[in-house]
Amino acid sequence: MSPIKYHAVREKLGALDCVSIRPEGNAPSVAVGVLCHGFGAGGDDLVGLAAEILQVAAPERPVTLICPAAPLSLDAQGMPGSRAWWLLSIQRLISAMENGRYEQVREEVPEGIAEARNQLVNTIQLALQANGLNESQLLLGGFSQGAMLAVETALLGLAQPPQQLCLYSGALICELRWKPVAARLKATTIYQSHGRIDPILPLQTGMWLRDMLQDAGCAVKFTEFNGPHTIPTTAIEQTAHMLATLAAAP
Repeated sequence: MSPIKYHAVREKLGALDCVSIRPEGNAPSVAVGVLCHGFGAGGDDLVGLAAEILQVAAPERPVTLICPAAPLSLDAQGMPGSRAWWLLSIQRLISAMENGRYEQVREEVPEGIAEARNQLVNTIQLALQANGLNESQLLLGGFSQGAMLAVETALLGLAQPPQQLCLYSGALICELRWKPVAARLKATTIYQSHGRIDPILPLQTGMWLRDMLQDAGCAVKFTEFNGPHTIPTTAIEQTAHMLATLAAAP
């Protein structure tokens, strides 16, 4: 069987502008992956991961990868071309960690997170419907703020939890409303990665998230790496193998 050829298209799915990487000819896919970028990145920041992921995950069975752009522009904040799922102050977060105000980080419910969640849910629903799929054929992932949004969406947004969840350099927020429903992800395959020298979201913030999920009975594969606030090669490879498993499922 010849390898499937893919092409990228810019399209609007619901309220969000997206780059969708899908099979040429637009044949229906057997799985969908949705990857959400972090605060301050461009809307197509994670598109570059697609070729590497698809080479491993879907050489013969068609899948679709979608990279939505966050709804908020940061042009007015002096960050031209940058976007955010909700507004935040990185310096305030760093200060809270340095001064031991951990509850401020763990329990914060950011203004705008519910609106971002609802927009992402609509985008995901449209992508799944277009391929005749449901959440059992969905990999949902994100980096940094995008990882937090992925957790929020998996726990409180989607009609059913995603089959797979990939969280790169995420953190525990919204603890008082996430913790009571965390067991919803017991059947979800969850992967986390976090750098040991992350200056933005320290490793401990990712471990808090992991511990909350594990305490709820979820299985989490957690990768620590010697690096900063980034997505390591090992995480990209793990995502590709997870998506390959999803694509191969009957």
